[in-house]
Amino acid sequence: MIQRRLITAGLLATASLGAVTTPLLAQTSWPTRPVRLIVPYPAGGPVDQLARTIAPKLGEQLGQPIVIDNRAGASGTIGIDAAVKAEPDGYTFGFGAPGGITVLPHLRKLPYAVEGINYMSLVARVPQVIAVNQKLNVNTLAELIALARKEPGKIAYGSAGNATTPHLGAELLAQEANLKMLHVAYKGAAPAVTALLAGEVQVMTADLSGLLPFQSRGIKIIAVSGPQRVDVLPGVPTTVELGLPAVHVESNYGIIEPANVPPAISKKLREALVAVLDMPAIKAQIATQGALAMSSTPEEYRKLMQQESVKWAGVLKKGNITLE
Repeated sequence: MIQRRLITAGLLATASLGAVTTPLLAQTSWPTRPVRLIVPYPAGGPVDQLARTIAPKLGEQLGQPIVIDNRAGASGTIGIDAAVKAEPDGYTFGFGAPGGITVLPHLRKLPYAVEGINYMSLVARVPQVIAVNQKLNVNTLAELIALARKEPGKIAYGSAGNATTPHLGAELLAQEANLKMLHVAYKGAAPAVTALLAGEVQVMTADLSGLLPFQSRGIKIIAVSGPQRVDVLPGVPTTVELGLPAVHVESNYGIIEPANVPPAISKKLREALVAVLDMPAIKAQIATQGALAMSSTPEEYRKLMQQESVKWAGVLKKGNITLE
């Protein structure tokens, strides 16, 4: 009888141990199938290009392909919502869209709670630049400021829509330099760039990746909105050099994840991502896109997004900016 009880207890202990270790074994063997990366912008755009640059090498590191899933719309919030609400099984992650994290929460109710977003790591920082149509008699930021002050309200700048990064970057410049310029909102970045090339608007502030292909092909980039010059345009000064240190605008893209992803999986993916971003060839490829490859800890990524949110809240309030 005693022996039978011991055997029964041993079987129960073994079953209990199996229940605990099976998920752990599944986590350490992850991934066993393709991993989905949701990009909250259309295929073919600068952010999609960035994701597709890292995806093949990231897949090699993990031993399974990374499948890009473009979920565009609503300024990136559709893709963010899909990523943060995905099944936390380690097979769906997302690209964080800065506008949907740092700007839109101040303007309307979102389908997700920004405070609950789980950050994994930065992937790249894309500086914003200030560009003018080549036919405008302007070669420097100082000349643009002087012209805008001389003719208040006559210099028009284009944006991808109200409260988008191009709009807010130009508004921040206007606030800091005490300028009055005319805002012309377009339905997306591409038509705004087309308008700049055609001379419908004279100025645009936008991510370097979106304007770099047109440098010397109808537009002239006259300043980098931040503290650091970029390698692809070494002769273009920064707003810090030009006496406007508060005009610091960049788009920060990184990997976000659903809540409750097993820590072992998050750790493995982040380590693989850091390894990819440290590859000289990947760094060089991202640099040609007008971006700077950069990993981070989850807390560094979260803190950066919180700082950006505070900054844009101030700009929105001072400029009385809405989505209308």
